[in-house]
Amino acid sequence: MVAAAIGLVARVLFGGVLAFTGVNHFQDVDAMTGYAEAKGLPLPRAGVVGSGVVLVAGGLGLVAGVAPVLSAGALAVFLVVAAVLFHDFWAVPQDQQQDEMTHFLKNVALAGGALSLLTAGADVWAYGVGVGVF
Repeated sequence: MVAAAIGLVARVLFGGVLAFTGVNHFQDVDAMTGYAEAKGLPLPRAGVVGSGVVLVAGGLGLVAGVAPVLSAGALAVFLVVAAVLFHDFWAVPQDQQQDEMTHFLKNVALAGGALSLLTAGADVWAYGVGVGVF
């Protein structure tokens, strides 16, 4: 019972923050598209919208316990790809390196959290909608 409650709190905190960041993608599409263009992403607007969908759907999936393996896996992949493509601290001017490294490490750490949910026991998902593991 306690483990299930802690698992729910962890899912709400982790998934809620990621869903919130996805909502931000939709609130400032133009600015985020400009950033994606500057990083050389093909189809930058589609990338911003698509990544927003992954963050919102994946985050809410974790919160609700809906398709948790798919949700956690999609978030982990997105976070690693975003870390490498957008926060390439090794390829930016020195005055930007610390900021980009911080964002890179944040994404990698969040990806680790998402991956840990892939192996989470049943207690973590006890309070959920229960719409399949995958």
